[in-house]
Amino acid sequence: MTRILIAAGVMLAVGLSACSTTSRRERVVRAPRLCEDLTLPVYFEPNDAQVTRDGRRAIVAGAAQAKGCKVDEVRVLGLADAAGDPAANLELSKKRAASVAAAIRRAGLPDAEFEMSAVGQAGSVTAAGQAPVRRRADVTIKLSVMK
Repeated sequence: MTRILIAAGVMLAVGLSACSTTSRRERVVRAPRLCEDLTLPVYFEPNDAQVTRDGRRAIVAGAAQAKGCKVDEVRVLGLADAAGDPAANLELSKKRAASVAAAIRRAGLPDAEFEMSAVGQAGSVTAAGQAPVRRRADVTIKLSVMK
């Protein structure tokens, strides 16, 4: 019985010391902020240019990841599916790019130069004749380390 109590006491002491060591180590060892370029797609519902809840989450996560970095440039490219009128799809892709740019600004990304473009359905059909879903805007955030 005495051996069991001693063993339990030793295990408790080792366990508690490990907790405090881990906690102290987490405070001391921190990886430096990586200011690497981010690329994220923001998807839309068919024939819609309003950023979805999932799209806002992706944008907020990207803005959080960029925090502490210098934002050199933000590129937003609006895209559309191959179905429908090409002129309407070009307008839709422009609206998607503008909608995403506005959401990025609201997400708290530091001021940066924005480059917005739209291609509509151009390039949406592969050489094999397939038309993948392109209801999205592609965002590239160019980052560098603050000086």
